[in-house]
Amino acid sequence: MPASHTKTGRRRAPVAAVVLLSLPALPFAVPGTAFAAPLPPSPGASGSTAPGTTPGAGASPGSSTSPGASASSGTAAGATPGAGASATPPATMSTVGGARLGLPGTQAELGSGAPVLPKDLTARSWIVADAENGDVLAAHNAHWRLPPASTLKMLFADTLLPKFPRTTEHEVAASDLAGMGAGSSVVPLHKGETYSVRDLWLGVFLKSGNDAVHVLSAMNGGVAATVQDMRAHAEELRALDTTVVSPDGYDAPKQVSSAYDLTLIARSGLQKKDFREYCATVKTSFPGKTTKSGGKKSRKTFEIRNTNRLLAGDTDVPAYPGLAGVKNGNTTEAGATFTGVAERGGRVLLVTVMNPEDHGHNEVYKEAARLLDWGFSAAGKATPVGELVAPEGAAGDSSAAGDAGTPTATPAPSTEPVAAAAARGGSGGMGVALGVAGGLLVLLAAGVWLVNRRWPLPGSARRGKDG
Repeated sequence: MPASHTKTGRRRAPVAAVVLLSLPALPFAVPGTAFAAPLPPSPGASGSTAPGTTPGAGASPGSSTSPGASASSGTAAGATPGAGASATPPATMSTVGGARLGLPGTQAELGSGAPVLPKDLTARSWIVADAENGDVLAAHNAHWRLPPASTLKMLFADTLLPKFPRTTEHEVAASDLAGMGAGSSVVPLHKGETYSVRDLWLGVFLKSGNDAVHVLSAMNGGVAATVQDMRAHAEELRALDTTVVSPDGYDAPKQVSSAYDLTLIARSGLQKKDFREYCATVKTSFPGKTTKSGGKKSRKTFEIRNTNRLLAGDTDVPAYPGLAGVKNGNTTEAGATFTGVAERGGRVLLVTVMNPEDHGHNEVYKEAARLLDWGFSAAGKATPVGELVAPEGAAGDSSAAGDAGTPTATPAPSTEPVAAAAARGGSGGMGVALGVAGGLLVLLAAGVWLVNRRWPLPGSARRGKDG
């Protein structure tokens, strides 16, 4: 990409209509089309013993075995299935985060007073963890390597966000958009048009735009260079189940991640101010295509809405109270995938759900919501079955604080109502998700990777009207 296509500076910003949390919306997702065959089994980094006796979904406190789904005709046991296929998880999976997380089936330790797990969970893999202290409260096939779909964009963002200031402008060339998979979700972007880096990231997070991913990848030296950067960052995070082939998460042979890894990646991303802002944005105005009329050029905006239904809501799924991101996905091979973060009563939980067997409308969000409900009720009562590990080299890391991608300096938790802060900070009264902007913090000291115990995450923002 010629250097002349990218420049740093400010231009007239698009009118923002970023609304936090509970605003009703009609999100729209365009699943990618997969051409990859089912992937072979992918054992974890280290071995584990035979399945332990752990309570399964819906089990009462005590012990019972909860194996994965049985293999069906045409799919070998342990193979990574396409959406709708049935398979068992591999018997040997990674034990990063604890030995029990390497076991097939549901892992939970329900102490006295802990609620039972939801009975109607059909996902091949899921995990519920405390985002702050890293405790894994419960998990099901946590290290099963499965196609991630667009949840892989969290790793893309966590890798590239620090590289480009949000005010940098880039003119899209035709070559930037080359190589996207058939049926890819798009913002859309148009060649010859100029967009800010902020525009592009909003396109990635709200519309899951593969075109925005490819443009940012071009700015980073190309898709191949970006894939290598993402692989290196996954290793740094100790997300060792993850193999990146396509930066946008589009189905590709051998491209996999796991519920555990996606949760690690989300936890890392949420420590970046811009990441928090973008993934918490429900809707915004986006620059359209330049038109010419009467010798005058004009460029109107159009509205884009977040496809994360637990953030924006849908006809059969209300916006989840306290949700603040993170990313959803849906492809032929991956099925539906989702990672979310929510706060309730001063506790912050992460949940990841991968490929529910139930293909009902919005099922991945419904199962994620049930797991979050369980997690908030079980926290402090259920004994953790593992932990979210710290990144390599976290001890003694002296990264400078910054807005674009580096961990932010410690702010005082905001006591200002979210709606008021948004109105105060926005353009024309339409603000950004300022309640999230203070966000998750990392304290790197004494050789321990710690997370600030108090997130100034948004709580119960009032429901507003679309417009």
